[in-house]
Amino acid sequence: MGEVVDGIRVGVIHGPGGRIQPVWFDLKRKQHRIQQVTNSWRERRGDVSLIYFHVTDEGALYELVYSPTEAHWRLEQIEILT
Repeated sequence: MGEVVDGIRVGVIHGPGGRIQPVWFDLKRKQHRIQQVTNSWRERRGDVSLIYFHVTDEGALYELVYSPTEAHWRLEQIEILT
């Protein structure tokens, strides 16, 4: 598992019904192209709504979290795939 990285840049596709799908994100000055969204779900923490995405690139599984209320992304977990 890796560190939490707050305020990352994420490229998304906006779909019908307010649906979003991340397609890339920047981490440590490197752009990671998302190969697959393996899971997504929504949670509420008080008044804040959060959307979680488990995504993969060529070598790792990442957990991206989006707050629509704050229009803010963060990376919460990294798991290196072997």
